[in-house]
Amino acid sequence: MQGAAILPHLATLATLRMEVFRAWPYLYEGDLRYEQEYLATYAASAGAAVVVAREDDTIVGASTCLPLTDESASMQGSFRTAGFDPARVCYFGESVLRPAFRGQGTGVAFFAAREAHARSLPGVTMAAFCAVIRSADDPRRPADAGTLEPFWHHRGFAPQPGLICTMAWREIGGTQEVENRLQVWLKSL
Repeated sequence: MQGAAILPHLATLATLRMEVFRAWPYLYEGDLRYEQEYLATYAASAGAAVVVAREDDTIVGASTCLPLTDESASMQGSFRTAGFDPARVCYFGESVLRPAFRGQGTGVAFFAAREAHARSLPGVTMAAFCAVIRSADDPRRPADAGTLEPFWHHRGFAPQPGLICTMAWREIGGTQEVENRLQVWLKSL
């Protein structure tokens, strides 16, 4: 979906983001109003796309991307400081998929669709996304917590040393936003 086609789905996409990001490692205490405003930036960006996964008529997953130049100034600044031109980067905002639908190829399809979209954007030569950094001994870490790093490596992405972004959000049970560090992963297109 692109542009105005995204708008009728804002509430569904917002709810899905809050549901999936509530789990480890994000531990996000979502806010529906904020989420809808955030997702509206994808509808407003001429270069953005939202890829959805459905079961029948129900959206069970979504994956987003947009030119980094349409992202926040702070996000762009992190890339500039590390020597990257935001005009050459397509930022993969998130991939969220309900647990019952994982492990069936949807994640691979999300990356393939976003990469194809990124390659269609004039001047874009790289794709990037951020992954939250959590301590291995974080007491909130579930005993069975895995990592998506092998999956990301297999897709051709690698963490960019020294390229760390920060984002603030309210974590589960918290009353104030907490600044979180996120590792940027890059892939040449």
